[in-house]
Amino acid sequence: MTELISNRVKRDLKAGRQTVGGWLHLCSSISAEIMGDAGFDWLLIDMEHGPGDYQTLLVQLQALSASRTTPVVRVQWNDPAVIKRVLDLGAEGVMIPLVGNRRECEAAVRACKYPPEGTRGVAGSHRAAGFGRFAADYWARANAEILVIAQVETPEAVKAIDDIVTVPGVDVAFIGPADLSAALGHLGDPKHPDVQAAIARVEAAAKRASVALGTISRSADEATALYGRGYQMVTLCSDASLVAQGAAAAVRGVRAQVGAARG
Repeated sequence: MTELISNRVKRDLKAGRQTVGGWLHLCSSISAEIMGDAGFDWLLIDMEHGPGDYQTLLVQLQALSASRTTPVVRVQWNDPAVIKRVLDLGAEGVMIPLVGNRRECEAAVRACKYPPEGTRGVAGSHRAAGFGRFAADYWARANAEILVIAQVETPEAVKAIDDIVTVPGVDVAFIGPADLSAALGHLGDPKHPDVQAAIARVEAAAKRASVALGTISRSADEATALYGRGYQMVTLCSDASLVAQGAAAAVRGVRAQVGAARG
């Protein structure tokens, strides 16, 4: 790390501005660098469903440090030991999956913050603190700068949403439509009325609490519609999806042309 933490995305969200994000699933410093240079406000390194470990996380964070993109990490679970290591490596935001109630949300927030606001272990030798070069300054700034994102993706969480979004220190309620639709009995059908009703309940609660809303989109049109509904943190794509879809489109295109030419 070459400078103190300064979370531009957290400031944008607090100011009511919309942000554009993407996922990093390939565990590659090369794809992280490419995505960072593309101009995303934030990129999320996925350790819940991605195949990476702490070493692949490190090289992706190093690659992103050359860009203005804010690095966010989705951890595997609401585990303070995991959250601590991710933050020490230099993540500026943490997404915690499957937050189901107020108690779990409070635990997630505590894990992200140093005492007295939380329980994050204190060290000055880690990458986020410049390997000791600016440890005291990092400690003084981290609690205010780290972005805490609670994923809402179960019926339990929907039922408790007013309690979740009023936890001090939670910055974003991020709706996971795939898990939520599955948990409601509609696997693969996030457009089902039951799922949409649950999403609407989360949206209303977040707006009442002035907590930013986040979710997933798969196109610019879908993202635009979500921004129009009040979302501020929306993903557009992932490095893996761009490679997979781009490769498939290239092959389909040339096969169509060759097939037509052979007549």
